[in-house]
Amino acid sequence: MLTHTRIWNAIDQLAEAHGMSASGLAKKAGLDPTTFNRSKRIAADGRPRWPSTESVAKILHATGSTLENFLDIVGGRGRAGKRTVPLIGLAQAGRGGFFTDAGFPAGNGWDEVTLPDIDDDHAYALEISGDSMLPLYRKGDTIVVSPASKPRKGDRVVVKTTDGEVMAKELVRKTEKQIELRSFNPSHKDRTIPMSEVAWIARILWSSQ
Repeated sequence: MLTHTRIWNAIDQLAEAHGMSASGLAKKAGLDPTTFNRSKRIAADGRPRWPSTESVAKILHATGSTLENFLDIVGGRGRAGKRTVPLIGLAQAGRGGFFTDAGFPAGNGWDEVTLPDIDDDHAYALEISGDSMLPLYRKGDTIVVSPASKPRKGDRVVVKTTDGEVMAKELVRKTEKQIELRSFNPSHKDRTIPMSEVAWIARILWSSQ
């Protein structure tokens, strides 16, 4: 049963599982930081205020959670837990031996990191190095990548080229012939790469920044 208390408790649990306060979760999702404040959960006349479907959709996208997982938390059938995923540095990812041809983790040399639960058994984490992705990702940030998810226009993605270059960008357009990528850092050029030179492309589900 969807009740006012259960919905708000689920939002609080989701924020906690991702190491944030409710206001921090709202900010990460691109909402006003006060959107989920406890003072806003009851109107001045005493009527309960409900979070909008838009705000819920945005926090699910920002945390890489699914609607099914969120409803499980609401219904008391689950919690926004944590899991251990493979981890390597983004700079290491361009070397051979770490991935299959399809972009799935393989071989030795992977570390492990415990992060909020991601609904993808094949997900792995990359640690950002350098400043080429500022201001979105900073050195030391961790991103969780899904090689099994089909990237769509506007998604943040990690791309590996056949010559070993690995980059995180925004997917602008993907055709049979090429992909168009937008850089997060305005000092770095956008890229257009022939599909014949793309080893694999994976969607970014979550980031720690």
